[in-house]
Amino acid sequence: MDPAAEPHDHRHPDQQDTAQRAHPETSARPPSWTGEVDRLAGSVDGPVLTPGSAAYDEEVSGFNRSVTHRPAVVVGATSEADVTRAMRFAQAHGLAVAVLSTGHGPSVGAAGETLLITTHRMTGVTVDAGRATARVEAGVRFGRLVAAAAAHGLAPLAGSSPGVGVVGYTLAGGASPIMGRKYGWACDHVSAMDVVTADGTAHHVSPDDEADLFGALLGGKSNFGVVTAMEFRLFPVTHLYAGALFFSGDHAREVLEAYGRFAAAAPDETTSGIAFLDLPPLPGLPPFLQGGLVVSVRVSHLGPPSEGERLVAPLRRAAPVLMDTVHEMPVTDFAALTMDPSEPAAAVEHFGLLRELSRKTIDAVLDTVGPSADSSVNLFDLRALGGAFGNSPATPNAVGGRDAAYAFFALTIVPPGHDVAAYADSGRELVERLRPWLGPGKHPNFLAPADSTLQATREAYDPEVYARLRALKTVYDPENRLRVNHNIPPLRAA
Repeated sequence: MDPAAEPHDHRHPDQQDTAQRAHPETSARPPSWTGEVDRLAGSVDGPVLTPGSAAYDEEVSGFNRSVTHRPAVVVGATSEADVTRAMRFAQAHGLAVAVLSTGHGPSVGAAGETLLITTHRMTGVTVDAGRATARVEAGVRFGRLVAAAAAHGLAPLAGSSPGVGVVGYTLAGGASPIMGRKYGWACDHVSAMDVVTADGTAHHVSPDDEADLFGALLGGKSNFGVVTAMEFRLFPVTHLYAGALFFSGDHAREVLEAYGRFAAAAPDETTSGIAFLDLPPLPGLPPFLQGGLVVSVRVSHLGPPSEGERLVAPLRRAAPVLMDTVHEMPVTDFAALTMDPSEPAAAVEHFGLLRELSRKTIDAVLDTVGPSADSSVNLFDLRALGGAFGNSPATPNAVGGRDAAYAFFALTIVPPGHDVAAYADSGRELVERLRPWLGPGKHPNFLAPADSTLQATREAYDPEVYARLRALKTVYDPENRLRVNHNIPPLRAA
């Protein structure tokens, strides 16, 4: 049997290609369905909703409103027990299972014969200062975790915003723009997880207990179960020398070239990125960020402020600075680094990994999203990897791409009232222009809804890792019930 062969689809014809096409509306159910849903509602503590319920639309709304969800039933889980009962209900009634991203992460549309689980009510955080670890439930976001850890002089490998969901971010890899080059991928520091698999069985997994499932979840994400809690390492960081430098887009070439030199020479203590911002008028934006291209260089240094100031000095001299927010700050102010939006909106994203940032790469970027380009992209974000991102994990997991030099994404905001489909290709031209310098594959941390085909998902893993994941999928979810995601299907039945 060839593990890499095209998968056999175990689903009924009207359930196939769930992650590759728009879903039909929920099919008609027999009258007994209402009674079944009522029994489910009586067995869980959280809400159970169906289309037409008063709170249904709000419950199924994610951060990126370009993806819509219309599942047959949604369970607002409050505990592992709720998740377990929801999974058993889905199995009993032949439903697919999807998990709604708690924070900013991309989702794949859940509709039709699907049970959607939301976890934002599961917000427990426990910090063990003596062991320098935290345990979080599935709905915790980084704003809450960073504050809890800071009370003990510790910090997690936080995402770009307080609104990023901790568990989903970490299962994808977790590339921290705050501390990543010093400590590596967040997934490499996970010590244990609680997960409910497709058959409704609860597992406690770690490097010493069901290590195969533990490693598959880290990078394989929701393909193997619903993670209800996670334990991981914290770090002795209380302050950062961090912030952003803003420049007029007229100086995009000088700033991008200066950033390339800076990133190539930066020590592992320095995590950084550069963004081209061409934003529509949005509430709260300073005037210089509205109506034209602005280039922002983001820096987070873990060493002494004097050392950080010396490292950043060449960037400050690259061009006239419109605004400089780089200074020593408590780690609890980490959101000031990228100033990500906090309000949900519809947006189209495309991701990639780069092997290098050469002069020709810079030319390609400027030709596509520079000051003279005719582009609909509102944000081009380039983040330096390297450093500890290149380290191998102590316990094997599914997160690869560790030799990439940079990760990038292009984001286009869909104006309110506009058809998302009309913007589906915005940003693809940038990916195509950068193709000569792209890495050999994709990455689980950088997958958009547009990457939810079987082929695109396969490219996010090394071939031997993908084969192993499919074999484990056959063990833990042979019916591919957890398929409304960047799907890894089970092997063909022998």
